[in-house]
Amino acid sequence: MTNERGVANKVSPATWIGLFLSLFAMLVIRYAFVFFVPEMTFAWVILKETLIWVSAAALLVIILRAEYLPLRSIGLGTARWWMSILWGLVIAVVSAAVVGGLAYLTGYGHGPGSAAFEKLPLWLITLIVFRAGVVEELFYRGYAIERLRMIGLGRFWSVTIPLVIFSLGHWSGGAANILIALAAGIILTGFYLWRRDLVANMIGHGLVDFVANVLPKLFS
Repeated sequence: MTNERGVANKVSPATWIGLFLSLFAMLVIRYAFVFFVPEMTFAWVILKETLIWVSAAALLVIILRAEYLPLRSIGLGTARWWMSILWGLVIAVVSAAVVGGLAYLTGYGHGPGSAAFEKLPLWLITLIVFRAGVVEELFYRGYAIERLRMIGLGRFWSVTIPLVIFSLGHWSGGAANILIALAAGIILTGFYLWRRDLVANMIGHGLVDFVANVLPKLFS
């Protein structure tokens, strides 16, 4: 599918569909609920999370059954499990320090939608945190970066486009949330480009969100 310089000779239509899913599926789902659902009840949250997981599953099907590529092509299965855990912990510590510092400096309080989120049962919040770590890394790091390179974009745009979309996707939390998402995205992107271990990214991302959203409730 690519030549020796990594430029696509012929891009499969499945790859274009995969890129649309990875870059925009979460935004479409998230903000469809923001604009059209007056109040995020338990049932609506379950539906939203289900749609996001379905989008992730569809992307995996595209990779394996339409692109005929291994999951290693998006950074899955590229490292031993214990190394992924170790680097995931490193990512979590670095991200937590930066994100925590920015949250303190900006006075970020999770945005206007935090009240509805706080009312959800703890088990559902935990599942949402787990989903964020897995799906956002699958979409914005593993697939988007690799496939944008595959279609012929250089490293700069292959990294910048997903990073900008990922960051602006947090606009409902205000400018502070965009800044925090940008900082976290830069760290996660840097680790992915260095290690190319998507599992480590998923672990690190999930742990940061767990510490921020679940631990305070456990000890309150």
